[in-house]
Amino acid sequence: MQVDTLRRSPLFSNLSDEQLQCIAGLGTEIKLDRGTQIAKQGDPPDGFYIILEGQTEWTRNVGGETVPAMTLGAGEVFAELILLLDEPYPTSGRTLTEVQLYKLTPDDFWKMLALCPDVMRRILKIAVQRSQIHETVTQQQAKLISLGTLSAGLAHELNNPAAAVRSNVKNLEATLQTLPSLALKLHQQPMTEKQIAFLSDLYERTTTSALRAVSLDTIAHSEAEDTITDWLEAHEVAAAWKLAPMLVTAGLDIAQLDEITTHVAPDCLGCVLTWLETTLTGIKLLEDIKLGSTRISELITAMKNYSYMDQASLQAIDVHEGIENTLTILKHKLKYGVVVEREYGALPRICAYGPQLNQVWTNLIDNAIDATNGKGHLWIRTSLEGEYILVEIADDGAGILPEVQSRIFDQFFTTKEVGKGTGLGLDIARRIVIGQHKGKISVESKPGNTRFQVRLPTNLASKTNAK
Repeated sequence: MQVDTLRRSPLFSNLSDEQLQCIAGLGTEIKLDRGTQIAKQGDPPDGFYIILEGQTEWTRNVGGETVPAMTLGAGEVFAELILLLDEPYPTSGRTLTEVQLYKLTPDDFWKMLALCPDVMRRILKIAVQRSQIHETVTQQQAKLISLGTLSAGLAHELNNPAAAVRSNVKNLEATLQTLPSLALKLHQQPMTEKQIAFLSDLYERTTTSALRAVSLDTIAHSEAEDTITDWLEAHEVAAAWKLAPMLVTAGLDIAQLDEITTHVAPDCLGCVLTWLETTLTGIKLLEDIKLGSTRISELITAMKNYSYMDQASLQAIDVHEGIENTLTILKHKLKYGVVVEREYGALPRICAYGPQLNQVWTNLIDNAIDATNGKGHLWIRTSLEGEYILVEIADDGAGILPEVQSRIFDQFFTTKEVGKGTGLGLDIARRIVIGQHKGKISVESKPGNTRFQVRLPTNLASKTNAK
């Protein structure tokens, strides 16, 4: 290894010839073809490398996605951070061109640092910069994954009411086109003022009943339809099978139908009941459209409140409202078997960073759902403890192994399968609770009972000033 070749690396540019001769005698040269895998994320450290010629690309797997981290070329080094920390490779590397490397074994790496203290300082600087790059890339990707999850959930929740509104609008259009002709036919029937008053009262009663009706179970509803259909056919009312379902929904029974026959002539009965069923159908469709549009509005409001759009970052917030908005956004993950138990105490509004706290609730609730495999119990408890509010999120999942509980809030540490967890959710929660809000976060876990506890000061301003 020529001294001049090593000197081309910024890491060694200020070393003496004697120091460079020592380093040149420690390592070995390695030549790699284009497209060669240098290391895989998670591999143990095997040495320290200096790139003499060529270019390399480094990527990181975050939540199953491969994300570019950095490109390193001639004169640059790699694997310094993992040797210093005795940690596995945080990224995967491959060659973009033919590459020539100079490798020092771990033992020779430490010998070099002992011989050249200046190199130690520069390597530490490089290590800090690389660590920041890895963290930034991972956090950005984790946020994108989180945003994608929330977006998918929101889209899923919006799809059902939106589809219902579209379908009901189409059906309402057909109903409204039918009503004028039915109204004309009814108007042509010879009726007394007493009969008209009865029909008006019947309309009011059945409309109210249809909107307030308690749904029957499938069997009871089917039996009621059969009974009404038989009655209609016995009274020679056309399309009895079509009229029966809505008349049942409106709460009409045989006694009420018999009452109608005492006020309406037999040859007018079919016209009256058809008009009544069509009118009730239109009103019911309008009510369903109202419910669907209300649900859409609620979801949009929840998302807006979740992100605290158009509001200052530090504000007085209702913690319960933030938790409920989070549950609304995550509803698509709760609906398959998670039972949510709320045990809310009386809490004051606190001064906090709303969007960031909602990230905490999202990470903790999402982890609890995953811990139960989507089928279990989730408890959310809140109470006031002196100058702090306590929020506890608990689940009855398998629990966290005792030997890893002390690392659960460490960056990049995850108990999930490779590619499924970023190891950032709890780290982000810890930073938000402790760093931004001067609070506390802890976990207690055993099989069937895992509890994450978040304590937030009721007066963040006083805590900040005290610091």
